[in-house]
Amino acid sequence: MLLRQKFHVLLERLEQFPAVALLGPRQAGKTTLALEIAAERPSVYLDLEAPADRAKLADAALYLSAHEDKLVIFDEVQRLPNLFQTLRGMIDAGRRRGLRAGRFLLLGSASIDLLRQSGESLAGRIAYVELGPFTVLEVGAAARDRLWVRGGFPESFLADSDDASAVWRENFIRTYLERDIPQLGPRIPAETLRRFWTMLAHLQGTMLNMAQIARGLGIDGKTVARYLDLLVDLLLVRRLPPFHRNTGKRLVRSPKVYVRDSGIVHALLGVADRDALLGHPVAGGSWEGFVLENLVAASPDRAEASFYRTGAGAEVDLVLKMSASELWAIEIKRGLVPKAEKGFHHARADLRPTRSFVVYSGDQQYPMAPGIDAIGLRDMMALLVDAGRSRASRVS
Repeated sequence: MLLRQKFHVLLERLEQFPAVALLGPRQAGKTTLALEIAAERPSVYLDLEAPADRAKLADAALYLSAHEDKLVIFDEVQRLPNLFQTLRGMIDAGRRRGLRAGRFLLLGSASIDLLRQSGESLAGRIAYVELGPFTVLEVGAAARDRLWVRGGFPESFLADSDDASAVWRENFIRTYLERDIPQLGPRIPAETLRRFWTMLAHLQGTMLNMAQIARGLGIDGKTVARYLDLLVDLLLVRRLPPFHRNTGKRLVRSPKVYVRDSGIVHALLGVADRDALLGHPVAGGSWEGFVLENLVAASPDRAEASFYRTGAGAEVDLVLKMSASELWAIEIKRGLVPKAEKGFHHARADLRPTRSFVVYSGDQQYPMAPGIDAIGLRDMMALLVDAGRSRASRVS
C-alpha cells in the first residue's frame, strides 16, 4: 500500500469542514483512500452506484440522522444530485448542536457537475481535494520511468508486466467510452469520442486548434468544444490556460491541452513499452505532460498553473503563481544535459519571476545560469510541497 500525498490533506480538511469532496478520475484510488480514512474512525460507506445503497437514501434525512456520530462516505455522489439539499439542512442543524466538522466525505469523478451542485447547496460548508493517479513522490524516484510509461493509475502502475498494464489501460479506455460516459447522459458515439481522445494524445502539449481537430473528425467546432469540456470534466484532460499580464507583448491566447495520464496517452497511441516510447514522436510531449501533472499535483492548494508564450517566441512551459507577489517559471526538458533556450530567457525578462527552474531527467540540482537552477523532477516536487507547508504555517 502506497501512502497517498493527499492523505494528510484530507484529514486536515475533515477536521475543519463538515463536508469534504474528494475529486478524481475513476480508478485513481479515491475509494481506497476514503476507506483508509474510515478505518481510523466510526464511519458508514455508501456506494451510490449500488441499488441497495441508493435505496437506503430514499428518505435520506431519516437514514443519515441515525448516523450523526459517524463519518458518512458517499461514493460517486454525482449519481444522486438531490442529496446536496438534504446534506445542507443536516449540516446546519448539526452545527447548532455542536457537530461542526468531519461529517460527510463525498467522492466524485465528474468535477464540473459536482462542483456546481455542491457549490450551490453547500457553499461555506464544503472543501475540495483533488486526487489524481500516483505521482513520483508517492512511488519513489527509482520508479519514475515505469510511472511515465505505465501512468499513475494504481492497477496500471502496479501490474505484473508492461503487457498486463497495457491490457488494463485499454479496458479502462473502453469502459469509459462504452459505459461511464453514456451513464452521465451525453449521447456521443464511442468511436468518435475515442478518435477525438486519440487525436488529443497525438497533439499532447500543443496549442488547442479547434478548427484543425474539427476538420480531422468531420464535425463542427462547437461539437469539438463539447467533447473537450466532457473530458476535462471527467479529469482525463487538462486545459492549461495562457498566463496573462500586461507585458506589452502580443501574447498567445489559446490554451494548451494535455491528456493528463501519460499511460493513457501511450495506450491511445499503441505505445507498449519504454523502448517504443523513446522512438515515438510523442515522447517529448508525453514527458512534458508527465512532468507538468506531477508538478501541479505537488503545488500548494491555491497556486495557479498556466503557461506563457508570445508571438515573438518567448515561452515558459509552466508558470506557477504561488501568491500575489510570488511567481515561479519552470521549463521542462527531457535529457541529462538541460539547456535554457533563448525563448525562456526572453520570457523571464518579461515576467520577472521570483524563481526560475529547468526540470530535467537527471537528479542533481545546480545553477545553470544566473537566476536559473537545473533540478530533477522529484526535488522540484519536494520544493513545491515545502512551499505549500510554509504557506500553511504562516496562515495558521
